[in-house]
Amino acid sequence: MIALIIGISLGLVVILTINILKHLDKELIYGLILSGIGFLYVGFTWSTVASLIITAVQAILFLFIAYYGVKKSLTILAAGYFLHGIWDLVFGMFPYSSLIPPHYDLFCLSIDFTIGFYLIVLRYRNAKSVPL
Repeated sequence: MIALIIGISLGLVVILTINILKHLDKELIYGLILSGIGFLYVGFTWSTVASLIITAVQAILFLFIAYYGVKKSLTILAAGYFLHGIWDLVFGMFPYSSLIPPHYDLFCLSIDFTIGFYLIVLRYRNAKSVPL
């Protein structure tokens, strides 16, 4: 439970920080974060070949999702965060899931979902502000 609270809190701190820094390209920053969090798993699990291959593939997949999200749509970027949150849960079923820190799955899932929900809100808000 504490991992969820810390994750949601950190997600909100990230969102607030990015909003305070108005001159930043928000979509690019969120894309960079999404691509980076995929590679954290590689850093945790490089000690076995099987886990290295699986986590490297997921990291590259999230890199491409982040890229297309930045280039095409906030919806793709938000979907990437939700998919990464699901990955956090699914990874716990792998035999080498013990290589990641305790409760990292819930911590990371809560950050992913917090930012994903915010990106959906941002996308909706941006769509409403565009004149027809």
